[in-house]
Amino acid sequence: MLDMGRVENEAIAKPSSSSSSLSPSSTITTSTSVTETVNGSHDFNITGYSLSKGIGIGKYIASDTFMVGGYSWAVYFYPDGKSNEDNATYVSLFIALASEGTDVRALFELTLIDQSGKGRHKVHSHFGRALESGPYTLKYRGSMWGYKRFFKRIALESSDYLKDDCLQVHCCVGVVRSHTEGPKTYSIPVSPSDLGLHFGQLLESGKDTDVNFDVNGEIFTAHKLVLAARSPVFRAQLFGPMKDQNTEHIKVEDMEAPVFKALLHFIYWDMLLDMEELTGLNSEWASTLMSQHLLAAADRYGLDRLRLLCEANLCREVAINTVATTLALAEQHHCFQLKSVCLKFVALPENLRAVMQTDGFDYLRESCPHVLTELLEYVARVNEHSGIANKLGNEFVLDGGDVQGRRVKQRL
Repeated sequence: MLDMGRVENEAIAKPSSSSSSLSPSSTITTSTSVTETVNGSHDFNITGYSLSKGIGIGKYIASDTFMVGGYSWAVYFYPDGKSNEDNATYVSLFIALASEGTDVRALFELTLIDQSGKGRHKVHSHFGRALESGPYTLKYRGSMWGYKRFFKRIALESSDYLKDDCLQVHCCVGVVRSHTEGPKTYSIPVSPSDLGLHFGQLLESGKDTDVNFDVNGEIFTAHKLVLAARSPVFRAQLFGPMKDQNTEHIKVEDMEAPVFKALLHFIYWDMLLDMEELTGLNSEWASTLMSQHLLAAADRYGLDRLRLLCEANLCREVAINTVATTLALAEQHHCFQLKSVCLKFVALPENLRAVMQTDGFDYLRESCPHVLTELLEYVARVNEHSGIANKLGNEFVLDGGDVQGRRVKQRL
């Protein structure tokens, strides 16, 4: 959630008292110094609060990192406090700079949410008020702003801020930016590129095609030069020294016709075909399945942008019944960002058992057994402060066996 706040100081080159002697062609120029904040917010839910107590003074639970103003940030919650001198009497709460940066100036706000519905939130904020010494400056990565004595622990545990063993923290960061704007110039609006539209219409017209593709008995026509310009694999197949003997009629193996249709659509239009239109089904499962197949096809033909679009779709559509198959696909096609998203999703305690009961998990275990080792590391990381990790070590083995190696029903 981003917005901008700005302060403007205008500098105008005004004529002196002798300006009457200036010629009529003399000009007056202006410039504006703009100081603004790039604002963003993050909600951090801390579940299992009672289990986090006792982890030790100075040890924290961290939120996921979030980006504001080109920098990465995180919220650190210290259940036993940050300072030894307080002897765990207070909980501590801080916002930390989690990426490289030097003298980063910013405004901050930390809000502990009142979960009774009365709106009596505990707010500490730089926003909306004059700051005597200006914005806070973070000198380097790991620098923090916050409160060692944010809340007395005994009072917190009997308050409306703690509900169902859960705390909710809302954090705002406003990174300060300054720049100078020169004179405004007039411009003529230019319409967006319609290159994809023209190539797409060429594909739909079927005119002057010079190659046919046979995909499971369905024939697709296309233009060799367009395919070669877009895909290094098609370029080698159609024009390279090892090109196919018959470059006018090519049989495509190991691909479904709807997937190849979507592939051609992207090559010409530079955009994804509507998944509901392609599959004839209005369901997230069908969309996910098509994105999985299309990602594999994009990797096969060297279409990096299409592969990233499919990765983005699969990240948005990650779900219990499909995530294991998507994880295996990400591993096989070296999609590291998608793989990370899937591992984090599966490792959550509320997801893990359900995912293990899917057919996709059996496929993952058989096709990519080494990924299970990485999954265990994510599980341990997620649960390191909750005490669940010890249970997992005693009751749970990802290959479906117990600690003696006997086959058992997968469970937590």
